[in-house]
Amino acid sequence: MVMAAADGTIAVFIEPGRKWVFASALEWPGWARRGRSEELAVQALDEYLPRYAAIVAAAGLKPVSGTLVVTERHPEPGSNADFGSLHEIAPSERQTLPPEAGARLAALLAAGWAAFDEAAGTAPEHLRKGPRGGGRDTSQIVAHVRDAEVMYARKMGVPRDRGAPGDPPAALRARIAAALRDPASLATPPNGWPLRYAARRMGWHVLDHLWEIEDKTD
Repeated sequence: MVMAAADGTIAVFIEPGRKWVFASALEWPGWARRGRSEELAVQALDEYLPRYAAIVAAAGLKPVSGTLVVTERHPEPGSNADFGSLHEIAPSERQTLPPEAGARLAALLAAGWAAFDEAAGTAPEHLRKGPRGGGRDTSQIVAHVRDAEVMYARKMGVPRDRGAPGDPPAALRARIAAALRDPASLATPPNGWPLRYAARRMGWHVLDHLWEIEDKTD
């Protein structure tokens, strides 16, 4: 599996707001952080590598190697970075996703989901309060993540399982992973998300809330 570009770099996409900037490692869904400037966002990304490395190991991939290098930037400031959410699609994410690359993204997402479920299952219901996450407790974070994944699946073009009452989260996640492993099986809906971006957005969301739970657990 490719860990970095041939020149030893790890591609980073910059998404600016007016007060905050997001930096995302494009080939490593979930590894995205923000800072008050581009430099600080990339620094935060680098500082979170030890935490992200646990997800990479759980996915059965070789450790991340290489140097973080900004390769793409969204040209205009948006509001989502200031709000605390990824939003913009990098031009490279519109490229066709080969099945082998999709399987790698699916493995990283599955590792993130498993880590989130484990942390949520052992955390106390009431978390330490603070500005991050709006003061939600564990069950509220879990519900928020699951609700978001229903929307993310729709943006990818993943159909709901009409035969499964309530569309259980595990079943939905299995269909998302299967779609990434077989990209040709999906048709992106109008105003939908390319699969590379969908994986990056989902990975960031679940890991951001995983780390929130860990950081707010006394």
